[in-house]
Amino acid sequence: MLKTETVALGIGLLAQLLFSSRIVLQWVQSERARRVLVPALFWKISLVSSLLMIGYGMLRHDPVILGAQLISYGIYIRNLQLLGDWRKLAPAFWVGAYVLPLLALAGFVVGTPHFSLQTMLHTPIPRGWLVLGAVGQGVFLLRFVFQWLYSERKGASVLPLGFWVVSLVGSGLILAYALLRADAVLLLGNAFGTVVYARNIVLMRREQRQVVAAAAKVPQ
Repeated sequence: MLKTETVALGIGLLAQLLFSSRIVLQWVQSERARRVLVPALFWKISLVSSLLMIGYGMLRHDPVILGAQLISYGIYIRNLQLLGDWRKLAPAFWVGAYVLPLLALAGFVVGTPHFSLQTMLHTPIPRGWLVLGAVGQGVFLLRFVFQWLYSERKGASVLPLGFWVVSLVGSGLILAYALLRADAVLLLGNAFGTVVYARNIVLMRREQRQVVAAAAKVPQ
């Protein structure tokens, strides 16, 4: 059991390291441009990180993490498609991106000594904690649903102000869940993320004020 927990921790920490690296990448580029930018690499790193977190959720038998990551995974792929970068990836990457999660889920349903769907369905996690975690992940996922619909309307991958506001709220709820679960992986990932989300909100509000001020100066 200890070995499985150690492997899970290693996978989770690697996933959060990658998640944090994408945020740092986005943050640095945005600070340089003095406005919020989202490079294609942000979504590529997100996809790999999410795949690792799917494995982490299975090993932890945590329905909150697993459910959230499965939905996020599909949204990351869609953003790469909207950016036009999905076509540029090697066909082997496409196959891996689609097949690996399906194989992992199949193994999870069949069950192994290390992870199984039956074990997760009989989780010892208190119901109140699960509700808190589910609400937090639901809010956190809502940001990508919002972003996805917004991007579909624009015809391009865009991260609007609402995305960062919802991210901040969801991250705070997940932090509370992580504290209750003593989950170091969720704690590390979300503690850092809240700082970046808050900073992006500041940058976007500043950018919006500048646009309004510039428009006010234009002679009618």
